[in-house]
Amino acid sequence: MNQPLRAFLLLVAAALVAIPGAAQPQHPSSVDKSSGAPGRGFPAKPIRFVVPFSPGGGTDTLARIIAQKMSENWGQPVLIENRTGAGGTIGAGIVAKATADGYTYLVSSPGFVISAALHSNLPYDSLKDFAGVTQLGVSMSTLVVTPTLGVKTLKDFIELARARPGKIFFSSGGHGSSTHMNGERFRLAAGIKPVHVAFKGSSDAALEVVAGRVHYVITGLITVMQHVQDGRLVPLGVLAPTRSPLLPDVPTLAEVLPGYKRDGSHVMLAPAGTPRRIVHQVSNEVRRIFALPDVKERLKNYDYFLAPTTPEELDKILRADIATFAEVVALAGLRTK
Repeated sequence: MNQPLRAFLLLVAAALVAIPGAAQPQHPSSVDKSSGAPGRGFPAKPIRFVVPFSPGGGTDTLARIIAQKMSENWGQPVLIENRTGAGGTIGAGIVAKATADGYTYLVSSPGFVISAALHSNLPYDSLKDFAGVTQLGVSMSTLVVTPTLGVKTLKDFIELARARPGKIFFSSGGHGSSTHMNGERFRLAAGIKPVHVAFKGSSDAALEVVAGRVHYVITGLITVMQHVQDGRLVPLGVLAPTRSPLLPDVPTLAEVLPGYKRDGSHVMLAPAGTPRRIVHQVSNEVRRIFALPDVKERLKNYDYFLAPTTPEELDKILRADIATFAEVVALAGLRTK
């Protein structure tokens, strides 16, 4: 080969090496972020889901379903870490301060936005310290009353409560809990003046209504369904985007109270600064998992409304939900310092 030709070929080869991706085989793990499959070396180690509530609850169950399917698809363990306390703010604080490398996520309930609206001294900024990954969905809550009231419809109950200010009692799982916030939101939307009675948990709150010592509670359908079937509680309305297939004749609260805004959601969040490519990859993986027939069937038994979103959509939802609950907290005079 003559020297000029050899020199020319060497220059061409050098140019190809300098061009990113030119004349180089694509690594099999480098896939489009919309596929939901692992790509660009992620994940290369176990992933951690921080759940700020006790094992066995709705949020924990949801996190474990996602973790199992994600681990099976990606070939890396997805570990559940239950960090309870302070209404979920301890677990949220751990994630807010975690390394933003894509390996730590918060799986939380509507309590995340409730805490943001209720407390002024949180150890984190609910918007600035987190990156939204995806909304997971909405659990079905139900307004149930004691049969002793003699009402059969939500309209009848509202009329009765308006006629008896200060004489109708509602229970909750504790001050600032989601059941408390649901009760306050309903009070404001319906224009009634009930008395709040706090208990140690949602199960206790429901049992007090079963016993007839309190008139109503708004709590998860799974908590009260057996009592409804036994005739010891009367369901009057559900807090969900659509009616429950388990209670098809019971209206949503928005059907009777058009001004009633959407309920808070279960969400998945990452520490602020997590690479957007990874955030989208995890978001799309959750969407893939929620489309699996066995997952949909399992969550159907919990009467759970799946509603995955993009990270950008979740950021907007969080801002709107915090504003909604902040309005409720302000009107009810519940904000803490």
